[in-house]
Amino acid sequence: MFSGVSINLALGILYSWSIISSGVPAAWGWSETEKSLPYSVSCLVFCLMMVPAGRLQDRAGPSITAAMGGILVGAGMILSSLFDSPVAYVLGFGFLTGSGIAFGYGSTVPPAVKWFPRSKTGMISGVVVSGSGLASVYAAPLSEFLISRTGISWTMRILGIGIVAVVTVFSAFLKSPPRGFDDPGPGELPACGKPGECSAFDMLRDWRFYLLWAMYACGAGAGLMVISKLKLIAGAQAGLSLGFILVAVLAIGNGGGRILAGLVSDRIGRRAAFIACFLFQAVLILLLSTARSGTYLAAAVPLSILCMLIGANYGANLSLFPSISKDYFGLKNFGVNYGLLFTSWGLGGFMLSLVAGKAYDMSGSFDVAYYMSCVLLVLAAAGAFLLRSRG
Repeated sequence: MFSGVSINLALGILYSWSIISSGVPAAWGWSETEKSLPYSVSCLVFCLMMVPAGRLQDRAGPSITAAMGGILVGAGMILSSLFDSPVAYVLGFGFLTGSGIAFGYGSTVPPAVKWFPRSKTGMISGVVVSGSGLASVYAAPLSEFLISRTGISWTMRILGIGIVAVVTVFSAFLKSPPRGFDDPGPGELPACGKPGECSAFDMLRDWRFYLLWAMYACGAGAGLMVISKLKLIAGAQAGLSLGFILVAVLAIGNGGGRILAGLVSDRIGRRAAFIACFLFQAVLILLLSTARSGTYLAAAVPLSILCMLIGANYGANLSLFPSISKDYFGLKNFGVNYGLLFTSWGLGGFMLSLVAGKAYDMSGSFDVAYYMSCVLLVLAAAGAFLLRSRG
């Protein structure tokens, strides 16, 4: 489990994109929409590659898959650093780094949850993925420091080399339990009728998969939109030069929210946890839309608390959805099954981060993106009422 957390701490560089993109020199001539593209494409590629990554993890094991992920992440960041065009960053950070994050991230949760009983699924999922959420605590100030000293190109190279080193070392310690180890415990019988053995085909015949897919897109997309533009929100909207601090504060909420949501959902059920997180997030984003220069919420402390809570509710998605995937569809094909469900995470992040960038280019405000996110979150909460209260 420690290795999984460490790998995710390295791969969480994605959540510091708002700091990295702010380091793009004005001489490069990038628009705000173009600054959104590498991050948006990386989110989309990340989610799509989770399917083959999950299949490889199920068949070849987590160690090999994670090592491949680390190498791809580093290669993508180094490739990006050699050029100054949005196209190069889309190819490097978007496609290669996004693919690498999928292979690394997709190798950490499956082996961890397989070692523990069903009653602790939420907690274990939350702990393992908390690394990815907490990454910006160090990555945001580190990126800010490196950019101020060396520029964005050398920053990408240094971070890329570091990620390759960390992920390849810790990937050697990832291991799945022997066949037949899992005791799924009591719970709802999966669609395939065989607890723990649902194939991807079985899952795709279950209506719950499509409901969960839509809920995931709404919940994750809202959080990713804020993460991708947080430094600009702090500066242009709230009038504060605290971008990297807010990114780090949001990361603390992101990591802590994953653990807390997992623990709580093990006790009160996934449905109640989903409803609470989605509705609370909608309220928080509405409050964020009012945090403008000169208002109370635009002050450093209230805005920091608001960002931490938004991060916590976003992070809850990354704990609750793998947990309910295990609950409903079992462990035998967990890698590919959760990979298919995870495609919604990338689509939500891709669409809403682009909407945010486009809205700002057209109006100088994120209001349209804020209100769209709130509507989607309320719809996701309504969908959660169709789930069973437990398991």
